[in-house]
Amino acid sequence: MSLKQAEEAIVMNYSEMEVEGKEPEGAQNDTSVKGNIRRLFWHGGSVYDAWFSCASNQVAQVLLTLPYSFSQLGMVSGVLFQVFYGLMGSWTAYLISVLYIEYRTRKEKENVSFKNHVIQWFEVLDGLLGSFWKVLGLAFNCTFLLCGSVIQLIGCASNIYYINDHLDKRTWTYIFGACCATTVFIPSFHNYRLWSFLGLGMTTYTAWYLTIASIVHGQTEDVKHSAPTKMVLYFTGATNILYTFGGHAVTVEIMHAMWKPKKFKAIYLLATLYVYTLTLPSAISVYWAFGDALLDHANALSLLPKSGFRDLAVVLMLIHQFITFGFACTPLYFVWEKVIGMHDTKSIVKRALARLPVVIPIWFLAIIFPFFGPINSAVGALLVSFTVYIIPAMAHILTYRTAFARKNAVEKPPFFLPSWTAVYLVNIFVVIWVLIVGFAFGGWASLTNFVRQVDSFGLFAKCYQCPPRAVAASTPPPYAAAAPKSHFAPPPPLKT
Repeated sequence: MSLKQAEEAIVMNYSEMEVEGKEPEGAQNDTSVKGNIRRLFWHGGSVYDAWFSCASNQVAQVLLTLPYSFSQLGMVSGVLFQVFYGLMGSWTAYLISVLYIEYRTRKEKENVSFKNHVIQWFEVLDGLLGSFWKVLGLAFNCTFLLCGSVIQLIGCASNIYYINDHLDKRTWTYIFGACCATTVFIPSFHNYRLWSFLGLGMTTYTAWYLTIASIVHGQTEDVKHSAPTKMVLYFTGATNILYTFGGHAVTVEIMHAMWKPKKFKAIYLLATLYVYTLTLPSAISVYWAFGDALLDHANALSLLPKSGFRDLAVVLMLIHQFITFGFACTPLYFVWEKVIGMHDTKSIVKRALARLPVVIPIWFLAIIFPFFGPINSAVGALLVSFTVYIIPAMAHILTYRTAFARKNAVEKPPFFLPSWTAVYLVNIFVVIWVLIVGFAFGGWASLTNFVRQVDSFGLFAKCYQCPPRAVAASTPPPYAAAAPKSHFAPPPPLKT
């Protein structure tokens, strides 16, 4: 076999196995330049790739809204909710990974092949619990990912406005919608290796910029820290943090992209611990510096003075939002491909064209509802509460409800909870807490706040929470037409 034929065989092997979660045979022996580049930048499946994907996907535009949540919750509650929901989110991510391994092991014993097929969460629920749970998981997961993609587009327009306010935020949404549509060309989560690495570096810079800039700026004159003051604001802020640590709607897809998915169990927890080093210092310092002013500024960047460092943070967050948009949309792309029968197509161009209809409704919704912070809270209460917390905990309880299932479980209880009873108690606590605090109280508060935003700004708002100066500049006063063109025009000559 010639060298060229060998390279073509390896490339074909990559394309066939990149959605199966196995390292292509002969990939390590491929010393060609093309093979090395592919391994380095394009085709990742290690535990490090999974960690970068989890950490990068968990901290996105919500990093800029956490100070806003602190202004609703207060400093103490803000810190406690971050730690609490971060640990709770890590636990349910662990449950999802256990259920994925259980499902895949059972199917492989039945000689089911996942060649050219990406396993998704709703398929795990279907295989373990039946069609009702499949529909439930599919509905909540897809709606959550759809709204998450909408939030990234809104965030792009909100951020770029702080660099260039010559265009309103709605126009910037049009532009970034077209830019983010290019994610249809990224085949799967294997191909986010470089993007995940860069994305986490970008949010790390932004988080520490917020921290340092706020400390250097110091507290504003007559700063007040009056939160919590109202139940509506308190539970709105809490559900925004619930949303922050609920980024594992793509956990199954990230696991499936790993060479050894069984090693995923602790990855999300390790990613969360790193995320704490970004979210806690930045939220605390910004709230300390600006206090109640954040109640009218959902995006923390809007309060910091314009500088080169701030502009760099904006640009990096824009790039990261493009990456996060792809993370949220890729599972939707997979679902749509399966619906129209294009999922096993190897042509990237054909798959990209088939995916485009998914982007259009996301684009449209971002233009209708440009309410940045309130949408985060509403999504957290109504969707994340079920998708990320309640459904995984209930699915784990029902999957191992019989003694036979527990005896033959692929994954036994973790070392820190050695009995099945302890695992059940933790799962029941998660369901009850999130159902009452997250869904009931959080849903009431976030929807109330969301309706107020619609009443105040209306649908299709042209420039949500834009500075008054910019609004005034774009809308001339009614007497402008009668005003003289120049205040310095020479007086008319005296009549003689």
